Amino acid sequence: MTDFATARRHMVDGQVRTADVTDLRILAAMLETPRENFVPPASAGLTYLDLDLSVGAKGSRRLLKPMVLAKLIQAADLASTDRVLDVGCATGYAAAVLARIAGQVVALEEDSGLAQTARAALGAQPNVSMVSGPLTAGWPQAGPYDAVLLEGATELTPQAFLPQLKDGGRLVCILGSGPGAKAMLYCRSGEELGGRPIFDANGPLLPGFAKVPAFAF
Repeated sequence: MTDFATARRHMVDGQVRTADVTDLRILAAMLETPRENFVPPASAGLTYLDLDLSVGAKGSRRLLKPMVLAKLIQAADLASTDRVLDVGCATGYAAAVLARIAGQVVALEEDSGLAQTARAALGAQPNVSMVSGPLTAGWPQAGPYDAVLLEGATELTPQAFLPQLKDGGRLVCILGSGPGAKAMLYCRSGEELGGRPIFDANGPLLPGFAKVPAFAF
């Protein structure tokens, strides 16, 4: 029988703190959020390992490594009053962590099975709104947002999310696939979305965020 509370503490101390995550709110949120509630029962023993954890039908989606998720959230520099859009929330784990830090979280998922799992796992979390729709479209109905988290990798610069960010709003994601991928922090300034790399990171590619292959003649 896995001692999840101990495993959770080891994850925070061994994976997250050691990766220069110093925001005490993030550390506390991860200690308080039972990640095992957001993974398939068959994978419960893998819950707190340092890996992208498969979820969804046939493992079609993955939760970000805890360390990568924590560093992305820290880079977003959230205030307790911020409204955050979580794009590709999968089973809802990141949304549950964000809800302990930010004021309001809109969790977007396009996979109906994952969305159903997330709703059940998040329960009556009062400051999380679960919504369903294409991930690439975001959720402008509840915007503009102080911050957007793309919960995975994109091969496309996230310019399409600029209208959904407040001026000064931040977007964090993993840009690229393969060994050259980088975690990125984008900020809106007027009608510009400027970005900079913040650390090396790999992550699962989100549905709809792959580059269209170029035709070769």
